[in-house]
Amino acid sequence: MSNLQPARKATYIAGSKYRRKAYGSNHPLAIPRVSLATELIDAYGALMADEFLQARKAADYELEWFHTPEYVSAFKRAEVLGRVSNPVRQRHQLGTLENPYFEQFFTIPATATGASIQAAEEVIRGRIAFNPAGGMHHARPDQAHGFCYFNDPVLGILRLRREGWRVLYVDIDAHHGDGVEAAFVDDPDVFTLSLHMDSRYAYPFKGGQLGDTAQAGHTSLNVPLPKGTHDAEYRMVFDAVWQPVLDRFRPDAIVLQAGTDMIFADPLGKLGLSTQGFLATAQTILDTCPQHPDGTPRLLVTGGGGYHPLVLARAWAGLWALLSGRELPEALPAAGAAALRAVNWDLDEEEAHFEQLFSSRLDALTDLAVRPEIKDLILSVQQHPFLQTP
Repeated sequence: MSNLQPARKATYIAGSKYRRKAYGSNHPLAIPRVSLATELIDAYGALMADEFLQARKAADYELEWFHTPEYVSAFKRAEVLGRVSNPVRQRHQLGTLENPYFEQFFTIPATATGASIQAAEEVIRGRIAFNPAGGMHHARPDQAHGFCYFNDPVLGILRLRREGWRVLYVDIDAHHGDGVEAAFVDDPDVFTLSLHMDSRYAYPFKGGQLGDTAQAGHTSLNVPLPKGTHDAEYRMVFDAVWQPVLDRFRPDAIVLQAGTDMIFADPLGKLGLSTQGFLATAQTILDTCPQHPDGTPRLLVTGGGGYHPLVLARAWAGLWALLSGRELPEALPAAGAAALRAVNWDLDEEEAHFEQLFSSRLDALTDLAVRPEIKDLILSVQQHPFLQTP
């Protein structure tokens, strides 16, 4: 129970399955993520019993709103057999080094996906919802891609669309939300906005460029960021696109994919944001979100990428505080610091920032100049056909 009372109606969706080891032993996602973030939130006393919802496994028919029956069946069969056959591996990209087999191979991603459908239902009934296990934005209808088995953001959006709502999907993960963009490229009532590392040097190594979908009904806007993009630069770019997209699209609800791999210490990210920059972006989205009649934002938030467990837990604890309307101390509580120190993580232990990860949920800030290439990017973004529409 919490002694920090929430100021907003918000639901945190998680489950004990996320404590199981997934993705094998030598994979970027073979780290504690949801469980560690939840432990840190609990250490702050920032999660009340009536804010927590146990994640449920998505039903086959729900998965098949987007994924093919053949894919769902092959995935389920692999868990029963305890292995992925070579034909399934070749056809569906399951059981590969990128998307490996592990215990409860189908059940764990199906549960993370069910949680995004639950999150949509929580938003429909008047609450903000956060599914930290979600955000698997690369998966395709019949293939796993980029560590993503089921595309839960797509399914969450589809649940909102069943209410007749127009949905704005904003993806701040360091990687292009290509699977979500592809799913809705022909739907004029879903707009996808993705700010990400330039895909010419980062996964998925194609697409994600500014003009990619300019002739496809203007249902998406990609903003490819240069290496090292820092807080001041990101803020300038985000401010240049966010309100114009809101004003032109006029959504009924927003889905935010909040991957933390845009934060500077992430081992797979090539951007330079701080935790404060990450949270400031989320705060802007929260403050400008469409609302229910009682003023509650119509906002569904998922997790996403994030390959530094200590950075991720601190960022998502702060994100939950924003969503639920709490003020958390900057200093980590003793139990939270102990939980972070218990993680077997040493990739950046020689770096100057490392010890601060155990004392504060925020990062030391630097004052860096905005580069000319960022200003050029903003000028290009402002010429996008969608933003020129009256």
